[in-house]
Amino acid sequence: MRVRQNDTVVVITGRDRSKQGKVQLVLSKESRVVVEGLNMVKRHQKPTAMMRQAGIIQKEAPMPLAKVMLVCPRCNKGVRVGYHTLEDGRKVRMCRKCKEMIDL
Repeated sequence: MRVRQNDTVVVITGRDRSKQGKVQLVLSKESRVVVEGLNMVKRHQKPTAMMRQAGIIQKEAPMPLAKVMLVCPRCNKGVRVGYHTLEDGRKVRMCRKCKEMIDL
């Protein structure tokens, strides 16, 4: 996957456009990601044994992977992701603009 957990991403479409956040969860089968503090929805919650707090709670909802771009640590912008194979056989992600390795 081009986006992994704990990556910083920027949203490119929708109501949260141009906001950045950290990826909390990647749902690879559905091609969706949960980004910290973005795509907030309100849910009506009943009290349960594990969660005593009832009422309307806000939480992050999964958003399509196509709506986010990885933020390059060097460019500090949303960039497309390329792949490069190192001499020792590892496959790493790289920024397509500045050719900076992301996974070192």
